[in-house]
Amino acid sequence: MIEETLAFRDSFMHRINPCVRILCAVILSFACALSSDFSVLACYLFLSFVFAWIATLPVVQVVKRLKPVMLFLLMTWLVLPVTFDGRPLYSVFIFDITLEGVLFTCMITLKSVSILLFFMAFVATMTVPSMGHALEKMHLSPKMVFLILMTYRYIAVIQEEYDRLYRAARIRGFTPGTNIHSYKTFAYLAGMLFIRASMRSKRVHQAMICRGFDGTFKTIDKFRMDTVSIIFCVTVISTAAVLVAAQCL
Repeated sequence: MIEETLAFRDSFMHRINPCVRILCAVILSFACALSSDFSVLACYLFLSFVFAWIATLPVVQVVKRLKPVMLFLLMTWLVLPVTFDGRPLYSVFIFDITLEGVLFTCMITLKSVSILLFFMAFVATMTVPSMGHALEKMHLSPKMVFLILMTYRYIAVIQEEYDRLYRAARIRGFTPGTNIHSYKTFAYLAGMLFIRASMRSKRVHQAMICRGFDGTFKTIDKFRMDTVSIIFCVTVISTAAVLVAAQCL
């Protein structure tokens, strides 16, 4: 099952209505992505750390989730400053590091880290079923919500099926390599995986119908729009509006 280590905690953020949290994450992320002023971007970065602190996110988990983005940003820092047109700032061998390239890369870094922290603080602190039901209450397509929840529920089952097939191939002496035999074997594994997944889905669907499934998932979570959630939503949206206005000035 997909890890939800940040969802099962107790903080002020976890008690906010999931619909409000998704809305706040989307608004702040869009506002941050469209900003181009470094002082405003610094404010967004500060806000992202504040919300991460409010959500009591463990530092180890935050670093773990930031690691893939940091690897991407590292490649950006290695490429953009020497390929972006602008005033030369420093020369390394035959490459010129431009001021505009450094500023543009710095902007990308601030936006990427801020947006990821926003989603970690607001969205990663809820379970996937809660997120699905919140999206449904926000009038997202019911079919899309159903697909999200079913994918979440059975992605681990498909992984188990693949592990079983791969283990059977290894027992029969299969050794992965860069040759035609290995490519054919993996193609057969993929084909068998699709067949087994299709057969499994039919059995699951029949079992769900036998248990009275009516096309929607039920949840024991109560999504109540309390006063605290409303105040929190208004505060976040107002803050985003102020930062957008500061960007326009």
